[in-house]
Amino acid sequence: MIKFANIEYFWFLLIALLFIVLYLLYNSWKRRSATRFGSKSQVEGLMPNLSSLKPIYKITLLILGLVFLVIGLADPQIGSKLEKIKREGIDLMLVLDVSNSMMAEDIKPNRLERSKMAISNLVDKLEGDRVGIIIFAGNAYKQLPLTSDYSAAKLFLSAVDTKIVPTQGTAIGEAIEMASLSFDDKEHNKAIIVITDGENHEDDAVKEASKSSENGIKVFTIGMGLPDGVPIPVYNSYGNRTGFKKDRQGKTVITKLNEDMLRQIAAAGNGAYARANNGSTGLRKIFDEISQIEKKEIETKQFTDYEHRFQIYIFLALLILLVELLINNKRSKWASKFDFFGKTEK
Repeated sequence: MIKFANIEYFWFLLIALLFIVLYLLYNSWKRRSATRFGSKSQVEGLMPNLSSLKPIYKITLLILGLVFLVIGLADPQIGSKLEKIKREGIDLMLVLDVSNSMMAEDIKPNRLERSKMAISNLVDKLEGDRVGIIIFAGNAYKQLPLTSDYSAAKLFLSAVDTKIVPTQGTAIGEAIEMASLSFDDKEHNKAIIVITDGENHEDDAVKEASKSSENGIKVFTIGMGLPDGVPIPVYNSYGNRTGFKKDRQGKTVITKLNEDMLRQIAAAGNGAYARANNGSTGLRKIFDEISQIEKKEIETKQFTDYEHRFQIYIFLALLILLVELLINNKRSKWASKFDFFGKTEK
């Protein structure tokens, strides 16, 4: 079992990506500048000792060293002792809507990001419970099976966006059904939290919530958005807004929070409904309701001791960066003795 104590440091990998982009731009500029002095062979003749491969080796080592350094800063830890642990808790499946309507900005920064913040805050409050994540749009997909590893849950959550699913739509019923089937122990108390704007276009979500309730699973709903309705923004590949979504007649699509639907789902699932807005995510009300669910003793296998392994990655990073510093851009003397392509003037 491997976990990272400081997963936020992985954002520094963007620096490695920046180095790659800058290197490619610099190489392109250098080639264009060299053509002003003559042909490629003439320029190479003016600098016979300059190696064309060593700069590639250097940038490769630099990026590799940065990657190992970032991994070391994230503090990888390996589980060294597996024990059976008894804990009290419930099993909780978080069902998150990732349809395009969740990009609406009636809740800042948008419905989806606000939902992810709500889930992250909820995970921070859990103690002894297992949590899983299901995402849905036109179809439902299991993003994370039930786990007590809250760091893993937040890591998977950070990768969620509207592009993660191949088909758009809002199949709340299918998502609830998948969540119900994801519980692996019939003896534990279970709950489902559906976080969506309630625009269901695919199936009978109320019926699925009722089935879950009959199986002892409570279904809670959090409504993301405002009933007034707002347009759905459209973004290009660079993340810039290019306009708003339109229907086939060219009219701007307006997405509204369907509170009636979400109240019906919560009532059928023997749960509760809360609405999010710019000042609240409805989390406290739902969390209070979940806290009232009786927690049962759960026996699970879990790593209790973790050994730090950051030293290995830091050492490798420093070693690689040291090697990179020792490499110059000149051709090696032994390599200059070989004339494979007849470039040396006789």
